[in-house]
Amino acid sequence: MRIAILNKDRCQPRRCSKECEKYCPGVRTGDETIIFGDGGKPLISEELCVGCGICINKCPFKAIMIIGLPEIFQEPAHRYGSNGFVLFGLPVPRVGKVTGILGPNGIGKSTCVQILSGSLIPNFGQEKGDWDTVLENYAGTALYDYFQAVVDGKVRVSQKPQYVDQIPKVFKGKTSELLEKTDERKVMDELIDYLDLKGVIDRKISELSGGELQRVAIAACAARDAQFYFFDEISPYLDIYQRINVARLIQKLSKDRAILVIEHDLAILDMLADVVHIAYGKPTGFGVVTLPKSVRVGINQYLKGYLPEENIRIRPEAIKFEIHPPREDSQFKSMITFKGFSKKYGDGFSLEVAGGNLREGEVLGIVGPNGIGKSTFVKVFAGEIKPEERDTEIEVKISYKPQYIKADTSVRVQDFLCGITKRFGTSYYEAEISSPLQLEEIYDSLLTDLSGGELQRVAIAACLSQEAEIYILDEPSAHLDVEQRSMVTKVLNRFAENNQKTALVVDHDIYMIDMLSQRLMVFEGKPSVYGEALGPFNMETGMNKFLKNLGITFRRDEETKRPRVNNFGSRLDREQKENGNYYYSASN
Repeated sequence: MRIAILNKDRCQPRRCSKECEKYCPGVRTGDETIIFGDGGKPLISEELCVGCGICINKCPFKAIMIIGLPEIFQEPAHRYGSNGFVLFGLPVPRVGKVTGILGPNGIGKSTCVQILSGSLIPNFGQEKGDWDTVLENYAGTALYDYFQAVVDGKVRVSQKPQYVDQIPKVFKGKTSELLEKTDERKVMDELIDYLDLKGVIDRKISELSGGELQRVAIAACAARDAQFYFFDEISPYLDIYQRINVARLIQKLSKDRAILVIEHDLAILDMLADVVHIAYGKPTGFGVVTLPKSVRVGINQYLKGYLPEENIRIRPEAIKFEIHPPREDSQFKSMITFKGFSKKYGDGFSLEVAGGNLREGEVLGIVGPNGIGKSTFVKVFAGEIKPEERDTEIEVKISYKPQYIKADTSVRVQDFLCGITKRFGTSYYEAEISSPLQLEEIYDSLLTDLSGGELQRVAIAACLSQEAEIYILDEPSAHLDVEQRSMVTKVLNRFAENNQKTALVVDHDIYMIDMLSQRLMVFEGKPSVYGEALGPFNMETGMNKFLKNLGITFRRDEETKRPRVNNFGSRLDREQKENGNYYYSASN
């Protein structure tokens, strides 16, 4: 089976010589393998295409994909028109269960939600779908009963959007006004207490931070009276404390409802979901949703990149974790030694930082709850904030990627990066930054048109493109899928080591911190009141200190060596707490 995919946003026939048609062997022999339709875009006949790949290589905008699929892929669940994205398979919502979907961005997860909510009728690859055909196709399966309930109007859907920073664009009032409109189950007071929203209830939506908007969106979704709840990425902008709270809230909500969750923080997904569907394929080309798997098995198979039941390899290489934490290395040279300093905001928040040192060629992880001073700490290094003591200014050049990213100018990605560094376009830049961050495919896109994940990757590249001694990245994992997070860790580690630079990374994804860091700084205190920066520590000491504050323990998975959260109060949880060993069990 062969499918042809045209990215209509990327295709620009007015700016090319129609190379796809000009060089197509089928066209040159008289067949109408490629024709140009009324909209001026090419239409590729999948029946006549021989799969030579010439049009793929000749297209100057990389807008064409010709994909050969195994014969096991029969009828698709849905297709977006001729030469459009194809989806095979659907997840199955189950009452009383939290169902997770694990897969890269652009693989059809949002399409699944549209179908399950009833707003999009599966067309099985035809021009138009109808519910009679849907019920006939799924007769005798678990999805039949679900779709019958959708047709009968018995399924109400509540959805939390992925990009919560867009909420202020569609709602201009106070937080209380938004939450009152969604409180169909009369549980808002309970949700406000649980999600710690009392401090923002009287503020305007436009004044809220990303983390506050995320918690408001989760509360609004959970407060509706629905049979099917969909949470699209609950972790961005939330610290690990808040993520665990939200996970427990969703588990409680699932007792008599069906819940579907898309999440790229594997520690939270592992803790939250009862079963997972793996979604794989070619982003923007086609997606395949597997049958449900147990959470541990599904995540392990996804990390290994091979699905034995389907006999499909979804990734050339496995995503690997270190068995033991990185050790102190005497070969590291100290880049700077900084004195202790403090920062106080009037009568409000204050931060105390112990002195320490930063070393050449290392990545230093920074962990702690939101509102504890992590961003203040990195902004002092970045020179954006002056500490109380004047003799503690850092005399090194800093490159800084902030937590919240906004595209202010409508310039092409290629022009933006070219204006930052002279290395752009060199073999080094392409191999070490552009290619692993998957930037070539968006070079011609405007910054203002990028998705959250695309903008994040551009911001990381822009940070690494600057000439500096210290590179500071605040939450680089936000809106990135698992593969992209893994690749970012490799890019940062290689960049720091090869260039003898220091990288400081603030993040709440335990998996990313585990793969990325050589040492760790731990922030403690009372959020929004005072904070204390401790360290740097080696990874084992730092993580034990951090997880003790959280009150949770991690063990290593026997197969993949990934960190897994122990069930609260379980035998292993109790044993590790008694031994003071929160990060690794004795058996590791």
